[in-house]
Amino acid sequence: MLELMEISPELAPLDLLLEADPSKKSIAQYLTTSQCYAAKLDNDIVGVCLVASLTPGSVELYNIATKPSLQAQGIGGQLLSYTLESIRGSNRYSDIKQVELSTGTFGHQLSFYQRHGFRVEGVVKNHFLDNYSEPIYENGIQHKDMLRLVCQL
Repeated sequence: MLELMEISPELAPLDLLLEADPSKKSIAQYLTTSQCYAAKLDNDIVGVCLVASLTPGSVELYNIATKPSLQAQGIGGQLLSYTLESIRGSNRYSDIKQVELSTGTFGHQLSFYQRHGFRVEGVVKNHFLDNYSEPIYENGIQHKDMLRLVCQL
């Protein structure tokens, strides 16, 4: 049975975090200041979602990933819904009005976030070219620009 819960960010498996963000340096920058929500299956962490305060009234979703062998089975969607509901109901985030995130300009991630209420807020040109030492490809296409998405709570 799938269990959804908050865990210490230090317990988030690095291999899962690297599924969503290939930069260990980037992960290290947000890991220690984030709240971590997890999906457990048979006592194994199979999904993680990291969020942290961004500005007054908003939090940033920095990373959400599901174990590759369990992707496309609804675990990530359940985890994202759980995370958003936890933020809505949390005293820690009582002033939060929106959740923001960044993603590539194409691919399954974009439609995943849009199904959960996120809308495009802006484009950061050349983000993946300027901030990653290795090119990032998906379905044979190189990610170059980054989209900023927002979900109102």
